[in-house]
Amino acid sequence: MTKYVFVTGGVVSGLGKGITASSVALLLKRRGYKVFMQKFDPYFNVDPGTMNPIQHGEVFVTYDGCETDLDLGHYERFIDDELNYSSNITSGKIFKSVIDKERHGDYLGVTVQMIPHITNEIKNKVYEAGHSSGADIVITEIGGTVGDIESESFIEALRQIQYEKGSTETFFIHCTLIPFIYGSNELKTKPTQNSVKDLRNMGIRPDALVCRVPFSTSDHIKEKLSLFCSVPKENVIDSVDVNNIYEVPINYYNQKIDEIILKQFQLPVKKIDLSNWKKLIDTVNHLDKEIEIALVGKYVELHDAYISVAESLKHAGYKYNTKININWVDSEELESDKTNLKEVFKNSKGILVPGGFGSRGIDGKIKAINYARENNIPFLGICLGMQLAVIEFARNVCGIVDANSTEFEVNTKEPIIDLMSDQKSVVNMGGTLRLGNYECTIMKNTLAYADYKNNKILERHRHRYEFNNKYRKILEEKGMVFSGINENANLVEIIELPNLKHFIACQFHPEFKSRPLRPAPLFDSFVKASISNK
Repeated sequence: MTKYVFVTGGVVSGLGKGITASSVALLLKRRGYKVFMQKFDPYFNVDPGTMNPIQHGEVFVTYDGCETDLDLGHYERFIDDELNYSSNITSGKIFKSVIDKERHGDYLGVTVQMIPHITNEIKNKVYEAGHSSGADIVITEIGGTVGDIESESFIEALRQIQYEKGSTETFFIHCTLIPFIYGSNELKTKPTQNSVKDLRNMGIRPDALVCRVPFSTSDHIKEKLSLFCSVPKENVIDSVDVNNIYEVPINYYNQKIDEIILKQFQLPVKKIDLSNWKKLIDTVNHLDKEIEIALVGKYVELHDAYISVAESLKHAGYKYNTKININWVDSEELESDKTNLKEVFKNSKGILVPGGFGSRGIDGKIKAINYARENNIPFLGICLGMQLAVIEFARNVCGIVDANSTEFEVNTKEPIIDLMSDQKSVVNMGGTLRLGNYECTIMKNTLAYADYKNNKILERHRHRYEFNNKYRKILEEKGMVFSGINENANLVEIIELPNLKHFIACQFHPEFKSRPLRPAPLFDSFVKASISNK
């Protein structure tokens, strides 16, 4: 029977609910239990697919093509499991499902209300996660903070689950803040007390408190919180600031949060092996080399817009005991004739152009790609980065001066990049991309094959436009190699220029499958080449 752990937050946002949920999941998985993770977001967008990355951050894509919150990237990187459509639920998705059922007549004419119809739909999503994954334990993070109006329906649904399932099948972790007041030099517990009071007023009794603190708390603090929050003293967990996020699971393990959960669930506390995770922490804390890599994007003012790309670079750096310093380059700023590219990239040993949508900043990205190619600087292009690498090559090597994408110029004379035929009639933006896992066949004796060491791979996609095969022959004649192809639809997936140190670009998003203990192959080889670039 599936057990359920719920992670809520109070006082302020940004306390690390996602990292807490991921850390608990990691520990329970290492104890031998099958774990599945889920995020509830209270916003009314059906999914974050059409949201501005500068406002919301990266859109993470699961293997089955679900566009999700970036927290799912943290989940997958920590537990090293693939999540699915059940993992990201929004208020928009809940309300849309209920309204669709009402229009279909599924409620047999009754008045549709927040309770029981909305709350039942939320409960169904929780239980569905258990059924679809076959997990022993489902861990669900609730976005926002307790007391937010938009979160009330989720909290009420969880209250009902706690009542229906009981304490041996549910466990509530409440993340709070214990601020340090300078001057009096005291840790203050009142914000946590008030947050727990708010939660209890909504009918939920937390089983454990995870308290964000600048340093470990005393027994006195824990006893005070235990008394006023009705939580056992040993269930008050310190979440102290650490050198890197990979230390958080070890911190929680040392305070036995996984044992506390398993004992409440009446499940065996199996042996745990964290040796490779501890080795990772030691590696990250003692990197003895460092290099700079330029990330040329249009959303760089919010680094979270490229969080999986940034993490993937770090993962590859760990393998080579190298700290990766990212040179965040705004592609729009490169478009000015006054910008000195040599100065912008003077310390960068590699140049990466990631995905994106729309025409803003495109010319700057093309300039960066041209600079990388002409100066033989290791280059990695991802999604839009691949499309622009093809356009740059077509313009400046093949002499197709009008080469462009119909995304940027609908009536371009030379549509090197164009819509898929079945997309040309699409009106709605949401959910109309090529999303999730697609197979790619890799040619032997190519850089891609050397990276993957396999001729069949599955990688995740998120894009609408494709390379136009009408131009393939002329680009091949000038030296471009089309090393990866989706054979089912005859779509280009990987291109490379073998006469350079390292120049490769892919239509998919390899960053979504990178792990701290297992970097994505394309990032691995790119970082290795960048380290070797003198």
